[in-house]
Amino acid sequence: MTDPKLPQRVFARARQDAETARGIAHTPQTADPAYRLAFQDMDFLLREDLRPVRFQLELLKPDLILDEANIASTFVFYGSARIPEPEKAQAMLDAAQDDRARRVAESLVAKSHYYDEARHLAQIVSQVPVDAQGKRQFVVCSGGGPSIMEAANRGACDVGAESIGLNIVLPHEQAPNPYVTPRLSLQFHYFALRKMHFLLHARALAAFPGGFGTFDELFELLTLIQTGKIDPIPVMLFGRDFWTRVVNFDALCEEGVISPSDLDIFRFVETADEAWDYVRGFYSERAAAR
Repeated sequence: MTDPKLPQRVFARARQDAETARGIAHTPQTADPAYRLAFQDMDFLLREDLRPVRFQLELLKPDLILDEANIASTFVFYGSARIPEPEKAQAMLDAAQDDRARRVAESLVAKSHYYDEARHLAQIVSQVPVDAQGKRQFVVCSGGGPSIMEAANRGACDVGAESIGLNIVLPHEQAPNPYVTPRLSLQFHYFALRKMHFLLHARALAAFPGGFGTFDELFELLTLIQTGKIDPIPVMLFGRDFWTRVVNFDALCEEGVISPSDLDIFRFVETADEAWDYVRGFYSERAAAR
């Protein structure tokens, strides 16, 4: 044979066998759950002892989706799900009916300009051109929810760019905000794997004022950089007054539980333009040092 036309595969694809299995005659044997194909058997896949397999699937699926979307790196946005845009914050203040509600609303009004800064920063980074290999860089990635997360996805949408939303199943359902690109809207069961996917492609990260979730995600990143588990990336904390009031970083140094050099892992910023200047400077210095 000088020009054999050999088949590319000889086994049926899984999808084909799945369709065939659905058409099998109904008998006591085929009706029993034991007869289901393993990958079509939800009761089997959700067993406690299948957790390692579910970990693997939740790690693999988003990675494949981002790779197929030609995304090489992301610009991650962390921040509160409770800081609304300025107009809505003012409406909350106007509607406040007691002193506590008024104090909370006043605090949110004071921080609401960060919604606009997150939106503006997302607009800037979403206009970074593809690299020489045609890969997309600094694609906006948020937690997919409201407030600061919404602002990030909205900023990308403003300039006609796609953006990622990494949502998670919660007891009180958190639907993806409407600005997340549908084909890049991903849902997680495991917080740990969601946090991994925030950082696997991250080449810059902006952390805005937030609560437990923001602290959890931010301090895990700071620990990874501090311990050398990942290379440093630009980490920007928006709002020096907020961060230094809720976390006494200097006291941690004075207590001897972190080194003064650990404070160089992040940079306080106030505006989107300041943050973008820092990111560009960070990578320019790295390129010059090579």
